[in-house]
Amino acid sequence: MSLPEQLLLSELLRRRVRCDQGLDHGLGVAAWMHPPVHRLLGWFSKPSALGDRREVWRLNQLRGLAELELFVRGDAAPTEITTMDRLPTLIEATVLGQDGEPLGHIADAAVDLSSGQILHYLVSRSDPRLPGTSRWRLAPARINDQQPGMVFTSLAGLDDLPLAKASVRQEFLRRSKRWREQMQEETSRWRDQVQNAGERFEERLEGWLEEPPWEEEVERPSSGQETWDEWNEADAPQPRRRQQDDPWI
Repeated sequence: MSLPEQLLLSELLRRRVRCDQGLDHGLGVAAWMHPPVHRLLGWFSKPSALGDRREVWRLNQLRGLAELELFVRGDAAPTEITTMDRLPTLIEATVLGQDGEPLGHIADAAVDLSSGQILHYLVSRSDPRLPGTSRWRLAPARINDQQPGMVFTSLAGLDDLPLAKASVRQEFLRRSKRWREQMQEETSRWRDQVQNAGERFEERLEGWLEEPPWEEEVERPSSGQETWDEWNEADAPQPRRRQQDDPWI
């Protein structure tokens, strides 16, 4: 049964451990890791619902994966819950930004199964135990320092990290932001078109105003030419002289 090259730690822990003898050793409950070099060494399982007994499995004991089970070869190392709690881990550690303010919590990790190297951590803004929350990828190279329960970075915010998984709310906010940006672009383009049209109209109007007015020259009569009034009087009939026998007198 072949193994994938990479696997999320959460996928490793949510399966029940079954050995090569067919025995069920319970669900995985915690990671066994070496934080200074960002490496996963193995994991713990809880064989019984009662009691503080835990079993430690090395990562190289993993032989196969099924939908709800994972298969291991060899025997586990028994331990107690107090020993498991004392081992260092970065899971659920608080991620601090450049100003020392908390940005989120480490919720998961992507692991290379052949070497155990942690490729990147998944950071949650809220409680990492809540399902469906957004996840941002935090590369180990971006971690400046670490202490038990705290990780120090130079991040101004989680938006400086690539988004690995968006929640419904985050996806809605991201789409709303993209819609707002598109609307702003369309509004700016429409405003530029209106402004350009207004500038062209003003230039054309200024050109019209700068042109000289149309002056109609009145044609004056030259010397020796009859005027309208003179021509009118010459053409008009002469008044009739009254006669004594005119019946209208």
